[in-house]
Amino acid sequence: MKHLIACVFALTATHAGAEQYRLGLITPPPHQWTRTAETIAAEIAERTDGAVEILVMPSGQLGSEARMLQQLQSGSLDFGMFTVGEFSNRDADYGVFLAPFIARDVEQARALLRGEVAGQLLDGFGHFGLKGLAWGMAGMREIVLAEPAETLADLAGQKIRTVPLAPELDFWRQIGAAPTPMPLPELYNAFANGQVDGMQIDFEGTWNSGYYEHAGQVIVSDHMMFPMAAVASGRRWQGMSAEHRAVVEEVFAEQIDAMVARYGEIDARYLGELEAAGVPITRVDADWFEPAVSDWYAAWREKTPLLEALEDEARR
Repeated sequence: MKHLIACVFALTATHAGAEQYRLGLITPPPHQWTRTAETIAAEIAERTDGAVEILVMPSGQLGSEARMLQQLQSGSLDFGMFTVGEFSNRDADYGVFLAPFIARDVEQARALLRGEVAGQLLDGFGHFGLKGLAWGMAGMREIVLAEPAETLADLAGQKIRTVPLAPELDFWRQIGAAPTPMPLPELYNAFANGQVDGMQIDFEGTWNSGYYEHAGQVIVSDHMMFPMAAVASGRRWQGMSAEHRAVVEEVFAEQIDAMVARYGEIDARYLGELEAAGVPITRVDADWFEPAVSDWYAAWREKTPLLEALEDEARR
């Protein structure tokens, strides 16, 4: 309630004559994506002398990503910072960044998110009625389990909380697990009472949400990145002046790239917190997941030719 009141106040206290826009996202205020959105809004206001004001609406205040995408397409919402779920489930090309082990670490993931395939996919957002602004990510994906697993076979049949992204779901099916999409607000209790046996998540979420309290093991795998797309409504974008579009595009690209660069340090810091708390840690590599990884690539190379192009970039 206090946040909503603050939002209303911000709308009434805007710069005289300013262009007012809204940015929607599902992450809560402490999340790196939300913090970056606030920084973007502040810098754009500064660089346009207050002529462009962006109100950040976190925590799904405007609805789910599916609903916000509809708002962007209609022009009733101006900007969004989304997971790739709504895009990859409609166009397989947008699932390529979820390829397992396509990036060995945050540094390589950052390079791929600024590469040729990334640029092609940004341009392709026009097919959704959007303007692509930048690619970002959250921390590398790890595995948190209630009971320790020594081999991949130990994950067979286990209910692993995932997000409903087709490439991610397919990865867990190849393993033989039971991928179980579930909203984050429900996950803590579900893990604590055994409704799910584990989750795919990053170190930041594992620590900040307290999932480690019920963990029998954290598998440090860095097996997948978790991409984010910053987009603008195509309709609203065309209504902005060329000068303001240039500022907005530059600030989004700079600040989101800076956020991605920080995730190497963020991942290391939260892994250190987990180790200090005495959580059992196991480190594995791509071989630990075979043949699931090879089978996943065989299937997805047929779904999207962009995957092989991304693989070529990753080998450079």
